[in-house]
Amino acid sequence: MSERFAADPVRTARRITSLLERAGIDGEDVLRVEGEGGLSYASGLPVEDVQALLRGARLPQGAPGDGGGTDPVEERHRRVVARIVFLRRTRLRTSPDGQRRAYSLADIAAGAGTSAQWLDKMIKTGKAPNLDHAAGIADFFGESIEFLVAEPAEALDRVLQRIHKDLLERTVARQDADIQRLRNADIAGSALGAGAAGGAGSPGSAGSAGSDLGIVGYAARALADVPDDTAQPIIALIESIARRSREERARESR
Repeated sequence: MSERFAADPVRTARRITSLLERAGIDGEDVLRVEGEGGLSYASGLPVEDVQALLRGARLPQGAPGDGGGTDPVEERHRRVVARIVFLRRTRLRTSPDGQRRAYSLADIAAGAGTSAQWLDKMIKTGKAPNLDHAAGIADFFGESIEFLVAEPAEALDRVLQRIHKDLLERTVARQDADIQRLRNADIAGSALGAGAAGGAGSPGSAGSAGSDLGIVGYAARALADVPDDTAQPIIALIESIARRSREERARESR
């Protein structure tokens, strides 16, 4: 996360919801908290902590990762160890018999460059590994070091920001495709109009409609990452201007 911005899971979740509503997508699965691939799984936070943060609540003192009332160094150690245990519990391997089981400490230690005995002691004492070993453990499970060390709000916001970025990219790609279809229809309409009417009146009409719709599409894309209460009035204004422009051209062509 950038140091310029405080993590705000509630705001990011609202931005995701706005994009989902705009795209007509059901957000129930996208913002699912429980289960594999859910927000808890992806952030390393207990389900109840994720639910509390999404409500805008502060985690109770003494909750995993809240940092309240404890020594900061001790809290960081406890957070890292708790998330390593979380990874081992949730990132399972598939055995030859088809069953999914937790990785052994020996497997994890080999991947992290340490020993199973040391890992066992770390879990029992709650003393976190150094950054190199922590990074090795996170990498073994396909995660970054940030997964282990981020504070709860930041950990959840990181996941939500990734979801928002993915949705935004999909929205932009869809809008680009829509604009390209409008351009193709514009070209086809112009060619058809020129053939039928000798190029008088029809091509300009078809091109203007396509251009107007393209302008609105570009505006929607440019404002996709802007809060709805700001973006919607701007898009509505552009749509209104484009509509008046089409009506004026229609009157002039009569």
